[in-house]
Amino acid sequence: MNGQDVVNGLLAGIRDAGAFIDDAQVHLAHPFETLTVEGYFGGPLTQLAEAFPDLERRDTIRMEGVDGHNQLWVGVCGYYCGTFAAPFLDIPPTRRMAVMRYHEFYRIQDGKVAEMQALWDIPELMIQAGAWPMGPSLGREWHVPGPALQDGLRIEGDGARALQIVGDMLGRLHHSAEGEEAMRLPDYWHENASWYGPSGIGTCRGIKGFRAHHQIPFLNAMPNRRGLIEQGHFLAQGNYVGFTAWPGMEMTLSGDGWLGIAPSGQVITMRSLDFWRIEDGKIAENWVLVDLLHAWHQLGVDVLARMRQLA
Repeated sequence: MNGQDVVNGLLAGIRDAGAFIDDAQVHLAHPFETLTVEGYFGGPLTQLAEAFPDLERRDTIRMEGVDGHNQLWVGVCGYYCGTFAAPFLDIPPTRRMAVMRYHEFYRIQDGKVAEMQALWDIPELMIQAGAWPMGPSLGREWHVPGPALQDGLRIEGDGARALQIVGDMLGRLHHSAEGEEAMRLPDYWHENASWYGPSGIGTCRGIKGFRAHHQIPFLNAMPNRRGLIEQGHFLAQGNYVGFTAWPGMEMTLSGDGWLGIAPSGQVITMRSLDFWRIEDGKIAENWVLVDLLHAWHQLGVDVLARMRQLA
């Protein structure tokens, strides 16, 4: 049984705790954090199912690969959907169709899930409920689509070339202090690439949109950001690359411009789980979820409490 077979069996019923080893750890977005298997199924998933009685999950990308630590991982991208009928984390229900994106990565060991790292775009539900407690997004807020080629569930082939392109691109990003030319974005990104960020940042279109609506504000606010690549996990298959780490970045909020947050000099870490699709040797699409609630929490701001006041 390969990694995707294991995860497919888990996802088919959404609540199959038997697919995990007994002492597996589940790392989930703030405010849930690190849970036992029992805590995950009896906590967040139960709460979500109670809020969405007709809950469905719809995968748009499903891939697997062996990372640099010789570990087998499966990455899944998609969204939960259904009738938002009851509060979830005190987010008021819309009593209409609602969606919440997820990025989930599963480490497979001896035919079972030994570790899960996952982000849910909880702020996306706040937007749909009209209870938005953070600053306005610079990008476009909408229902993020799956791959343009509709091939995310039938990925095949060696991902070595795709992994090299993404790895080289990330390496050039560390040259940001030397100016825009040093990063050579046109070498790695299609001019009309779509960057699908989390709710609170939004979607950016093309290299110009990516720089204006995400990269420049991000770098201005945290110029010393450092990727914790050595403790992360890259997997590649076909034209797709996935990355997960817990956390994946470390930085000091020393400048202005990101999410409207005033610079505090506070050192924070960031969880960012990514999927990239390569087309004609360049990045055509990038799905990104960032645990923004966790970032704010480290800065001393309880976003959920502020949302409750609004609601």
